[in-house]
Amino acid sequence: MPINTDTINSGWRQRNFSCDTWTDPPGQAWANFVHDTDELVMLVEGEIELHFNGQTLQPAIGEEILIPAGVSHTVINIGTISNRWLYGYKNHQ
Repeated sequence: MPINTDTINSGWRQRNFSCDTWTDPPGQAWANFVHDTDELVMLVEGEIELHFNGQTLQPAIGEEILIPAGVSHTVINIGTISNRWLYGYKNHQ
């Protein structure tokens, strides 16, 4: 079932997170990032692998992953096609 990104965007904003879309080509890796705020990630299309807190996750399309603030994490497109994923950061007021 396709992901309704407008619905996800609205829900994340209600929870005080931003929501943007990112696309990566096959093999793209974003290694060892650390943010000072919580981050949400949700795969919309393709495949993705996340590494953080000693875990390796390959979430299904539509599965929301929370990466806690201050945690080093890596995101990799492990598929053979470009992937598309949502990401958002907790807004601090």
